[in-house]
Amino acid sequence: MKVNNIQKNGHLPLERTIMEGRFIYLLVFVLMLIAIQPLDEAIGKYGILLDLISTAILVSAIYAISQRKSSRIVGVLLAIPLLVSLWLNFLKSTWLQMSGIVSGIAFFAFINIFILRFIFSREKITKDLIAGAAVVYLLTAIMWTYAYRFIEMIQPGSFTIAQSQSIGDQSPFLYYSFVTITTLGYGDIFPVTTAAKYCAIIEAVIGQLYLVITVAWLVGVHISQSMDKKS
Repeated sequence: MKVNNIQKNGHLPLERTIMEGRFIYLLVFVLMLIAIQPLDEAIGKYGILLDLISTAILVSAIYAISQRKSSRIVGVLLAIPLLVSLWLNFLKSTWLQMSGIVSGIAFFAFINIFILRFIFSREKITKDLIAGAAVVYLLTAIMWTYAYRFIEMIQPGSFTIAQSQSIGDQSPFLYYSFVTITTLGYGDIFPVTTAAKYCAIIEAVIGQLYLVITVAWLVGVHISQSMDKKS
């Protein structure tokens, strides 16, 4: 009977365990990407490591939404241009960079929508649920990184940036995006054009609203879960 139940569910115990931790794996890779950024700037040879971690993020993100075949297919199709631009970045092709940027915005928006649907449909607090909530916040910042790069490419000079950093690199925009979404606002990078300014405002507002709404939701689910246990 136990074997039949496993076959009926379509997952072996190990596979089910892996699926339950899919957002945790994604969270780990995103945190690794953030942590490795200073090494990439200090030691150029670690650039390949950044590419590998970025690829791991894309793969783990697709795996996180792979419960539905249609979602998996859409995720793969959106990720392909981003992967191509990532690994062929040495070609310095403007068209290749632009396709990768647009793909990055669409891909991470799609992943976030899927994870948000998962979060707000749960009635029980789990480690994977908390990891998913954290991942959405971090992926939002990464998505906005591509949005800032898009604005800079179509309208050069949209951002004032320190001379020690290249405006063509992703690292300054990743840094600026996280500074913006957390509302730190150090002022070493700031938007100049109207599009850049309002893009930063939208990210800051979304970041704060997300924290408020998600924390309230998780607290509500936790209270409901605690009351169910008592009853």
